[in-house]
Amino acid sequence: MSNSQAEAIQTETKPIFELKRFLHAHHRLSAFIFRLKDFGLCRELYGDHVAEELENLLLNALNRHDPDSPTLNARHALRISSGEALLVRCLGQANDSQLMDQAFSLKVKLQAILRKHTISSLGREFEIEVGFATLPESALFERERVFHEAIHDARRMAQGGIDLEAVKLSSTFRAIIRNDQIRMLFQPIYDFKTGMIMAWEALARGPRGSDFESPSILFDFAEQFGQLFALEQACRAKAMETVGTLTTGQRLFLNIHPRTVVDPTFAPGKTLEMLDAHGLKPEDIVFEITERHSIKDFTSFHKTLDHYRSQGFKIAVDDAGTGYSGLSTVAALKPDFIKVDMSLVRDVDKDPVRRALMETMVTLAGRIGSEIIAEGIETKGEARALTEIGGHYGQGYYLSRPHYPKPETHLDMKELTPLRADNFGRLSCSIPIGQLIQKTLTVSPRTPVQSVQRIFATNPALSNVVVVDEDVPLGLVMGYSLDRHLATLYGRALYAEKPVSVLMDTTPMIVDEREPVEYVAKNANTREMLKAYDEVIVTSGGQFMGVVTVQKMLTTLAQVQVEMAKGTNPLTGIPGNVALEKEIETRLRRSKPFCMLYADLDNFKVYNDVYGFKDGDLVILLLGRIMTWAITRHGQSGDFLAHIGGDDFVAMVNPEKAERICQAATRCFKRLILNCYHAQDRARGWIMGKGRDGREQQFPLVSVSIGIVDCMAPCSLQALGEKAAQIKGYAKTLPGNVYVRDRRGSSGCGQAT
Repeated sequence: MSNSQAEAIQTETKPIFELKRFLHAHHRLSAFIFRLKDFGLCRELYGDHVAEELENLLLNALNRHDPDSPTLNARHALRISSGEALLVRCLGQANDSQLMDQAFSLKVKLQAILRKHTISSLGREFEIEVGFATLPESALFERERVFHEAIHDARRMAQGGIDLEAVKLSSTFRAIIRNDQIRMLFQPIYDFKTGMIMAWEALARGPRGSDFESPSILFDFAEQFGQLFALEQACRAKAMETVGTLTTGQRLFLNIHPRTVVDPTFAPGKTLEMLDAHGLKPEDIVFEITERHSIKDFTSFHKTLDHYRSQGFKIAVDDAGTGYSGLSTVAALKPDFIKVDMSLVRDVDKDPVRRALMETMVTLAGRIGSEIIAEGIETKGEARALTEIGGHYGQGYYLSRPHYPKPETHLDMKELTPLRADNFGRLSCSIPIGQLIQKTLTVSPRTPVQSVQRIFATNPALSNVVVVDEDVPLGLVMGYSLDRHLATLYGRALYAEKPVSVLMDTTPMIVDEREPVEYVAKNANTREMLKAYDEVIVTSGGQFMGVVTVQKMLTTLAQVQVEMAKGTNPLTGIPGNVALEKEIETRLRRSKPFCMLYADLDNFKVYNDVYGFKDGDLVILLLGRIMTWAITRHGQSGDFLAHIGGDDFVAMVNPEKAERICQAATRCFKRLILNCYHAQDRARGWIMGKGRDGREQQFPLVSVSIGIVDCMAPCSLQALGEKAAQIKGYAKTLPGNVYVRDRRGSSGCGQAT
């Protein structure tokens, strides 16, 4: 027998030996069988890999369930056949009612655990069949026979199903509904434009310390027990009763299962009665459709929702992007709000794929008249990224946890609004947009649509016509847009004789001729997808001059970048490495004294990680501008500054002016860097971040360290660079914004080459 065969046999028999030891070591045992229903069909449909994964999920869930419970000190779980797991527990003198209670409680909790995986990965869920039996006391030599008989009884019960009416939990559940023991928490949904609370989502919880405290257990039991409508009705009543006053414009989100919507007892009149009793109106309510299951009777479901909408209620689709809440449902329902699941929100600031998906969802919402609510926001980075993307509303633990009574809070949007490049002046490409304009045809707003169509027909190369009134642009007509309107069944009959003002884009992008190309291109890129490539209208003093195509702007920017790459840094526009080497070689050949200043940022990596690369670039830009200002202000003609990459800057200055330049630069940077932090971080004087060792700790605000090296005699380029790096490294060991001059000797820095 080979070693591999021996290991396989040992792996298969080990669980059996462990089970035997368990049976011999404990008394008063109960056996529970858990079967994945239709497991054979699952294996055929999804393959062995998925089937094995489901079995492992079931077994792992049994092994880790309630590990701290004293009643589970003696327990053993293992797989006994395909899609079937066994749990043996020492429950003492438990009667059938108590065992039923335990069995069904385990079933509900296990299905909740499996659902999280199967809904997201397979788009469906699997029912678990459960059965149980007790092991009567027996002699040691009969223990295994009694055990196999118990497994047989438990398996037969699982196949036949448990009588839910006999389960003790049912009476506990009914008592919760009957005695009004549902608790309600309220989580705010914030408007990302204003920072104010747009709505409150009502979140139900069972009594504290009970089997039904968890909302997933509460609703799963209600669904399997046929009490979902009763539970949701109790939750709606409790939410309306306890929400308190809604300020102007605020709404209350109420979770509703699709099956509840089509339930015959879900009568509009009853809902209106509850609203009226608590001083609320239909306009205050948003029904949040929680799709954990597919909508089978979509026609009735859609008709019922339309009826509620006609009364003033709003509709939201929950967990969009997962499970049954797919794009087809969103497209069919055209909800007022689309709640994007936290699985898409998580790390949206770091994951380009999730960011792209979220941008797509925002675009989709705009096209169908919906608004996006991002759920599960847990970090500042996620919140900031969502505001950049254009998300309308946000909800999550980072913004506010659920509370009762509801807290009256608001967001400080300055904390979430990205720092703008405008704060530091224009970026690299400052060519005015007016230099790129092209002429185009104009028409008055009263020109008939059919006349404008003829203009396009006789000018095949023409892509747009600008609508002006006394040289003031009022709108834009793109050829593709006009064709789309006239190509419909009755389009030509409806619009041919009407003035073009009815079809023109009344909100085209209009800019002044002095705006830099880069600024215009960036703003053009933020337009909605359908208008992304529409021409930009250029004016002078409000008067129409011409248009600029997106292609023309991109071509110009590309040409500028090529030129900058030849001798300047793309970010700062300051000369780069090639120019620096030439400058140093020229100065060395002159054999005249000069100073090299080597400036570098401290704690910059952590800032980049926390605030993002975009804000990091602005800090580098700030240092470049400060160094330029300090050299211009306190240096002399002929001084030279280079940006050699990242956050490193090198300058060549007069030795007598070196310390004055560094003093001005460090003082100015210390003052202005504060503008690159949000108020809370600025007040503390530090931020939390991970160092290069991966440990999270407090880091001071970004500072600048400058090393000064004198070159008074012949020296090599390499030696000068090494000496400058050494003194800069020493400066970085000192706290704060500092400059250090190398006073180890000024006769030279090495032999000339």
